[in-house]
Amino acid sequence: MSKRRFLILGRILVVTGVILAAVILSAGLFLSRQYVVPVLMYHSITPEAHPDSMLAVSVKTFDRQMRFLKARHYNVVPLETLIDLIRQRKKIPRNTVVLTLDDGYKDNYLYAYPVLKKYGLPATVFIIVNEVGRPQNDRLGWDQILQMQGSGVINFGSHAIGPDPLIKADSEKELRHQIFDSKMLLEKRLGRPVEVFSYPEGMFNHKIRQMVIDAGYKGAVATNPGPYYPDDDIYALKRLRISENASNMFVFAVESSGYYTFMKEWKKRKK
Repeated sequence: MSKRRFLILGRILVVTGVILAAVILSAGLFLSRQYVVPVLMYHSITPEAHPDSMLAVSVKTFDRQMRFLKARHYNVVPLETLIDLIRQRKKIPRNTVVLTLDDGYKDNYLYAYPVLKKYGLPATVFIIVNEVGRPQNDRLGWDQILQMQGSGVINFGSHAIGPDPLIKADSEKELRHQIFDSKMLLEKRLGRPVEVFSYPEGMFNHKIRQMVIDAGYKGAVATNPGPYYPDDDIYALKRLRISENASNMFVFAVESSGYYTFMKEWKKRKK
């Protein structure tokens, strides 16, 4: 090869390398902007769970998931801590994860609570006030709630007075009852501030969101407000529903990666 051709080839390789580096850097910057702290949403933790169930996760799977987070040094923080970090615009460490459980199932005490204590991982349980200790015996009782709170592992938030979506409320008075009174009643029972709210069935609108702010909550979680809703809105935090499908640890790793929300929303945009 002549010296001239050698120089030309060298320049081509240099330019190609610069272009590849720029592409990789751009891709990295793009992905970093899509990162959303995964707020994982559980409901029922049971001895056995059907693979098709959207609300139940088996104890075995839940234990494996919590062990996965602990062994890989995920930064598992209380929901209130995440809200404070966002509000103060502080840098949030990668691999930060928040654990939440909705509805206050009795099995949260029987099965989830021992696992969380074993690994020392904090979680927030959202309580439907009128369902505490109900006759069906499938919800937490006040004694169990107070014991869990006393451990320092579990915080409690409001999931309203009743289970129906707030967008179905027929009056502003009813909305205030669901949002304001649930906070007041829980605080009276727990003897401490209740700072977070979970919209029943994840559904809300601007009026409901504003009422949650007015009631004095520090933040609120939804289910999936959608791709055009800000990721850092502390009164509409996006969550990822965890089901028995995540018994596969690769699936769970993807869901807890911080990029799964982007992937879900991108897929919806393509439809």
